[in-house]
Amino acid sequence: MSQDEIEKIKDVKNRHVNDLMSYYNVTGVGIGYKEVGGEETSTLCIRVYVIDKLPESELEEKDVLPSSIEEIPVDVIESGEIKAL
Repeated sequence: MSQDEIEKIKDVKNRHVNDLMSYYNVTGVGIGYKEVGGEETSTLCIRVYVIDKLPESELEEKDVLPSSIEEIPVDVIESGEIKAL
């Protein structure tokens, strides 16, 4: 992946971070490699960290995170509750 592609992903994340943080259950937003079946892939994505990863059927429509933003994949990662020490 080129530096230009990485910068594009950073730019998209930075422009949408406040919106993503407003979703129910979200604790953080970053950039990383998409995970599929617990295995890391080579696809860079926007990673959205949530306390509990719930099935879409248990969420209200307004709380379902997008699968991509501006053609950048979004990966939802269960992180648990984050506490400052």
